Amino acid sequence: GRWCRGLWALPPRAATAAASPSPPTGGSPGSGALNPFDRRLKRKQKNWAALQAEPAKCDYLREEVGGRIADRVFDITRTFPLALDVGSGRGYIAQHLTKETVGKLVQVDIAENALKNATESEIPTVRVVADEEFLPFKEDTFDLVVSSLSLHWVNDLPKAFREIHHVLKPDGVFVGAMFGGDTLYELRCSLQLAELEREGGFSPHVSPFTAVADLGHLLSRAGFNTLTVDTDEIQVNYPGLFEVMEDLQGMGESNCSWNRKPLLHRETMLAAAAIYQEMYGNSDGSVPATFQIYYMIGWKYHESQAKPAQRGSATVSFGDLAKIEGLLKKGKK
Repeated sequence: GRWCRGLWALPPRAATAAASPSPPTGGSPGSGALNPFDRRLKRKQKNWAALQAEPAKCDYLREEVGGRIADRVFDITRTFPLALDVGSGRGYIAQHLTKETVGKLVQVDIAENALKNATESEIPTVRVVADEEFLPFKEDTFDLVVSSLSLHWVNDLPKAFREIHHVLKPDGVFVGAMFGGDTLYELRCSLQLAELEREGGFSPHVSPFTAVADLGHLLSRAGFNTLTVDTDEIQVNYPGLFEVMEDLQGMGESNCSWNRKPLLHRETMLAAAAIYQEMYGNSDGSVPATFQIYYMIGWKYHESQAKPAQRGSATVSFGDLAKIEGLLKKGKK
């Protein structure tokens, strides 16, 4: 539509990204130290998941977290004429938002099939295939940026946060959610123990996740202020390890680390399933899978925002405050 013509950034930095939804990641497993994830493979996995006969069957986690992001947006008592959803997938946040809160929405994802199969929303929406690390929009464009459960696959998270900060208007807000470090610890431990037992060593089968202690620091370095970071856990029960892995594949959440092991032996998988059941199994025979979620809210600076008072500007000393407290205690008696 006409309203999105002025969004696009002209610098080469973003123009390249707009042309190529999956920019170079170093190209080979040898570059994994700086680029731990194969972004082309992640795009392929997400595209495959979006084309399944019932893509919504494995969307329960994304829909739940999308709803919790929308709740945080509703808690901010203002309207947002133009919003951006980074790593939108099939629109898990948009379906919970209302046109009274968000006027227009741009959805960005690396997987074109996810965008083509997006759920309908009452908000006027434009869908753009682009990478989260290379947002092809002008500076100071959006009143609100949201992102749910996609940034844990980004190779350069500090750069992704800087890109989000760049496209936000001053006094704009970013509301996001990421998987945290304890996500799928049951699966990770079971696979590692089974490999040690059967093969004498183990490879990473679950993606590395950001620690919550680092998250606030990364957002602050990207330029965000008035930060809020909190954590939550969602536990889902499955019949067994194989069902956990099947649903992860259906979510497009299969591992795409360069150093992943291409195949797991059948005996190792059966051993891992038995260890999972033995160590973590519920009394009804099911097994739990824990998903730790980090929620973050950060604002782009604007001079109208409240500022902390200058050092030394206090008009009451701590000594006087102590006296007041003593008088209050006497008054209560």
